[in-house]
Amino acid sequence: MAAAIKAINARIRSNPYSDYICSTHFWGPVSNFGIPLAAVMDTQKDPAIISGPMTGALVVYSMTFMRYSLAVAPKNYLLFGCHLINFSAQLTQGYRYLTYHNWGGKEKAEAEAGKAMQKVEGGVVKAAQKVANVVGEGGK
Repeated sequence: MAAAIKAINARIRSNPYSDYICSTHFWGPVSNFGIPLAAVMDTQKDPAIISGPMTGALVVYSMTFMRYSLAVAPKNYLLFGCHLINFSAQLTQGYRYLTYHNWGGKEKAEAEAGKAMQKVEGGVVKAAQKVANVVGEGGK
C-alpha cells in the first residue's frame, strides 16, 4: 500500500502543473481569497458600519503578506495577488471610513435623510388629502 501511494505521489510531482495544484503555494492563496472577496463586497455597504481599527489592521496584514509572498522561494504571485486585492479593498474602506466619520460624510448623510423624510411626509399629507377628498365625495 505504501508503495502505491509513493508511486501516485511521484507521478503527481513529476508533472509541474499537478505539482503546483497539489502544493500549499496554490491552496493557501485560494483558501485565503475569501478575505478579499468579502472586503470587495463590503465596499457596497453603509460606511457607518466600517470599523476603522479593523480596517487598519487588515491593511497592515495585507502589506505584510504581500512582502512575504515575494520573499519566499519560489515567489508566490497568487498569494501576492490575493493580498494586493485585499490591500486595495481595505484602502477603499479606510477612505470611506475617514470620509464618513472625519470629513463630514455623516452630517451630509443625515441632512439627505432629513430631506428625504420631509419629501415622504409631504407625500403622505397629499395622499391623506386625496383619500379625504375621495371619501368626502363618495358620501354625497
